[in-house]
Amino acid sequence: MDFSIKTNDAKTSIASLKAGCIAVGIYENKKLSPQAQALDKSGEITAALKSGDISGKPGSTLLLRKVAGAAAERVLLIGLGTDGELSDKVMSMAALCVARVLSTLGGNDALLALPFDAIKERDLAWAVRSSILVLRENSYRSDTLKSKKETTLSGVKKVAFLVATAQAAVAKEAVAQGLALANGIDLTKELGNLPGNVCTPTYLANTAKKLAKEFKLTVEVLDRKQLEALKMGSFLSVARGGGEAPKFIIIKHLGGKAKDAPTVLVGKGITFDTGGISLKGGSGMDEMKYDMCGAGSVLGTMRAIAELKLKLNVIGVIPATENMPSGTATKPGDIVTSMSGLTIEVLNTDAEGRLVLCDALTYVERFKPAAVVDIATLTGACVTSLGHHNSGLFTRHDSAHDALANELLSAGKATGDTAWRMPIEDSYQEQLKSNFADMANIGGPAGGSITAACFLERYTKKYTWAHLDIAGTAWKSGAAKGATGRPVALLTTFLMNRAAAAK
Repeated sequence: MDFSIKTNDAKTSIASLKAGCIAVGIYENKKLSPQAQALDKSGEITAALKSGDISGKPGSTLLLRKVAGAAAERVLLIGLGTDGELSDKVMSMAALCVARVLSTLGGNDALLALPFDAIKERDLAWAVRSSILVLRENSYRSDTLKSKKETTLSGVKKVAFLVATAQAAVAKEAVAQGLALANGIDLTKELGNLPGNVCTPTYLANTAKKLAKEFKLTVEVLDRKQLEALKMGSFLSVARGGGEAPKFIIIKHLGGKAKDAPTVLVGKGITFDTGGISLKGGSGMDEMKYDMCGAGSVLGTMRAIAELKLKLNVIGVIPATENMPSGTATKPGDIVTSMSGLTIEVLNTDAEGRLVLCDALTYVERFKPAAVVDIATLTGACVTSLGHHNSGLFTRHDSAHDALANELLSAGKATGDTAWRMPIEDSYQEQLKSNFADMANIGGPAGGSITAACFLERYTKKYTWAHLDIAGTAWKSGAAKGATGRPVALLTTFLMNRAAAAK
């Protein structure tokens, strides 16, 4: 689907604009938006509203054909609720309604003439970006490995946003941002949806190499021998049971000044998680291919910022491996030595994400980062705490870490890809005590997502750090089973804001 901007000024009537379909807003109190008024020369739109054919409530739609006086073949009326109370939630619902209707039409193009500049506490750029994400989400199909691709009735291949001439530059930039975000999200969803026999650690490494080639990034992939030389005993302990070779991927977008410290994203890349010797139950285990969605979100974000040519130094780090049971797999009770030199008693091999991340968090010290954010489908406990609406955000409490947390929370609110800050306190660290090693890899069922974050926090003392637990937000189960692409929107917006602040 192609997106563009079409400008409108006082000399041009909306009614004269040709399109397969033009979408305009109407209100619940039987009022028309200015764009709808401009099309209502014959009174057909007013008549439809007064007759009750459309209520004007958010989510209501009515498609009219051959409206007298309008050059467009169809006019799509979109309910926007009460006049003067247009919110971001209502606009997102309107975009979804447009997406669903356009997917059933045979026309080639559509023009969105909605009141994008009337949304409370949002601007035109937000409206354009968000609408693109909704439209692309509706058109996404996870049919890569199907012998016959899914087909839709949609003939609408081109969508234009109607804006005032003075807003054209802002709107065009928002289109570019929306497309980059959508492309990054699609990549993340595609990786998350691929099965574990396809999306292996090597596949993730090759994906990083393809991105590097396409967008002129730099990439380095470390293999087992190099990881052994680095003494990444914790990461390698997880890789012992699998048949696939582990990979440690470093991908760099150096768009800022050479002297600027980079922002580092670390993504958990467990390409399939059986639980290891601490084997999971069989029900739903097929979904454990999504345990690399942290890694997928890093690659999706790197793609998005590279497409935008973001003027910021960003490094993505992905420790990738399977977690499988076998005769060589790590056993409960085994003690491993991490790259930092700290020893870990592995009480449960299904708490493997923290074991691969801790070595990655030690590795990134060499970059002298401005900030590090790790992203992981880390704990079922986070799903219990926050459900599927918010990702869990964990970080220390001081001025630098509070500032980082606020940056991430603000980026989440701006995109609807929200997070909720959870506590990290020394009292929780007590649960990680071990009789035989420096620490255990689990702290018991109480506060499971918090003790997991406390485990990671021990390896991040040399820089400003935050942890995003996306176990509840990166994937949907049930009939809608599949990867969501979160938190690419949050991360990309976070980095865009950092680049803007650096100016």
